[in-house]
Amino acid sequence: MSGDTLARSFGREAFGLSPENYQLARPPYPPAVWDVLRQRAGLRCGISILEIGAGTGLATEHLLDHGPQRLLAVEPDRRLAEFLRTRLRRSEFEVIEQPFEELDEAPQSYDLVVSATAFHWLDAVPALRRIHALLRDGGAVALIWNVFGDNIRPDPFHEASAHLFAGHRASPSGGGTTLTPHGLDSEARLRDFEEASFQCEPPVMFEWTLTLDPPAVRRLYATYSNVVALEAEKREKLLNALEELARADFGGVVTRNMTTSVFIARRR
Repeated sequence: MSGDTLARSFGREAFGLSPENYQLARPPYPPAVWDVLRQRAGLRCGISILEIGAGTGLATEHLLDHGPQRLLAVEPDRRLAEFLRTRLRRSEFEVIEQPFEELDEAPQSYDLVVSATAFHWLDAVPALRRIHALLRDGGAVALIWNVFGDNIRPDPFHEASAHLFAGHRASPSGGGTTLTPHGLDSEARLRDFEEASFQCEPPVMFEWTLTLDPPAVRRLYATYSNVVALEAEKREKLLNALEELARADFGGVVTRNMTTSVFIARRR
């Protein structure tokens, strides 16, 4: 894939075209992620949590299952925010419809800040410094990514479909490019934490596979920011081609490599 990278500001509106499809198409996070947050990030009953870029709530629902006293979700896309409010109705849960950069909360209000497959849409160090100010002493930030592919394991469907994306703009996530995906670039992420005065934990990586039939391929790729950025006619043509490739060349079964990364740091 070549071409320019989408502006970070595009992430504020990239995923609300069909919240129902996003919720259905995007894979859940491995259960072990929440074990890591319990063990290393202080995820437990009675704490205050801030979630950045909550989307449709794929991570939010699991955070709520741990019984926080308060969970504030920041979601800039109105369509996603409304979907999230309707889907997760809890007295301890609130959704604010605005960019994280504009959030006005009192310093040291939170025990845990989480961002799941969203933080690459922010300018990392300034955002982490804002998070540092919002955390109580000893509080933690957890950045999580579900990454499609890893540039290491063979990925036949990605290779077979790469020509369909030639010249398209790439996501800041780095997915589908020759760059190291944002969520797998451990050195860069740890450097961001250090620059923002956090005490870093060793990152945790989970490798797994995702199996898709042709309609699921279409649904999934329809949630990708670089696909959403296309004009409607071009987007439908691309999705048709991806679904047909899965059916004709892969016998209706596509396996994608997945890596889930978890980066945790504590407020010094």
